[in-house]
Amino acid sequence: MTRGETGAGTPGRWARARAWWLRALRHEGTERLTLLWTGKAALAATLAWTVAHVLLDARSPAFAPFSAVTTMYVTVYRSLVQSLRYLVAVTLGVAVQAALGFLAGPDVLTFAIVAVVALVIGRTGLLGDQGPQVATAAFFAFSTYVAAADHADRVAQLGQIVLLVLIGCAIGTAVNLAVAPPLRYRSAEHGVRVLARTLYELTSDMYPALRDGVLEAEDTGRWRERSSWSGGFVAQARADLDIARESVPFNPRRLLRRNRGHGGFQGYASVLDALERTLHQFASLARSLDQWREAENDYSYRRFLDRYAAFLEAVSESARELAVLDESTLPAHTDRLAGLAATARLRLAEVAEEAALRKLPLADPTRPYGVLVVEANRLMEEVQYTGDVLRGLLPR
Repeated sequence: MTRGETGAGTPGRWARARAWWLRALRHEGTERLTLLWTGKAALAATLAWTVAHVLLDARSPAFAPFSAVTTMYVTVYRSLVQSLRYLVAVTLGVAVQAALGFLAGPDVLTFAIVAVVALVIGRTGLLGDQGPQVATAAFFAFSTYVAAADHADRVAQLGQIVLLVLIGCAIGTAVNLAVAPPLRYRSAEHGVRVLARTLYELTSDMYPALRDGVLEAEDTGRWRERSSWSGGFVAQARADLDIARESVPFNPRRLLRRNRGHGGFQGYASVLDALERTLHQFASLARSLDQWREAENDYSYRRFLDRYAAFLEAVSESARELAVLDESTLPAHTDRLAGLAATARLRLAEVAEEAALRKLPLADPTRPYGVLVVEANRLMEEVQYTGDVLRGLLPR
């Protein structure tokens, strides 16, 4: 790379870094969550190191801050569960090393047996993601065991490893619990926004092309491809919803008045289901439009396409409203969605009227019109259903 190329790339990197910090400071999201996690993890590690090194004068104080950071998860629930698993994993690793070390002595053959046993335990799956920590703890314990002066020192040092891990887990969980505990109801909203934004971008690309009355193979192929991508977005949205559910147990912020009685997770799950079905229907719609492009040479049906475009535009507006969903202003969202659903219903009626006026062959399976009308009715049902579900989340 030349000097000029390097210099040209630097402003772009600075601009991306500046944009990242602005997003972190202005909006909730991945950037702010990263900053919050980093600060909390650094605080927990520092406290754990202070206790281990300054107060206990431990021989291997790094076990405490390492444990504190390892068990710092995005939700309090996960921190508690993973701390317990991590503590069990380390205790098992130390126990395996202690049992075999005291029986067979600190030689290479003993280490090999310790490694096999610890790895097998870790692979059982009983400790989940913390399974590999059994072997890690066993290896560190063996190193400590070999360096100890006598049996009494070995017992003391192995016990100290478990104590340091316990201290680290306790401090990490306490910091996560006490410092901005991540009560993430809004992860559920984020999942809805992700899918709604995908739907909005798809529909806002489709209806102008239909209105122009010119469908190219590139257009329909692009729509089908984008519809097929929705699986990854659906999986991410459901993961966000799972995080939202996990953030509630053991979290003190749920006791605050504004967070009491929150029961919207099932509602958000229903909205995600509706958006997933809608995206699948758009895949079918794209196939039908591809069939239209290949089979239809009679442009007397241009007005039908125009009416259909108007209906998809109304669906697109509903998707755009969902893409900015915010629980704090849910009543306003539901009112706007109700109005948009009414507009979409009128546009759908115009599609049906146009099909009847032009006597389109809706019953002919070789022609695309019947499928287009059926998909439009299904889309209308999902738009109406989504608005009804969100209205059900309003406080009584």
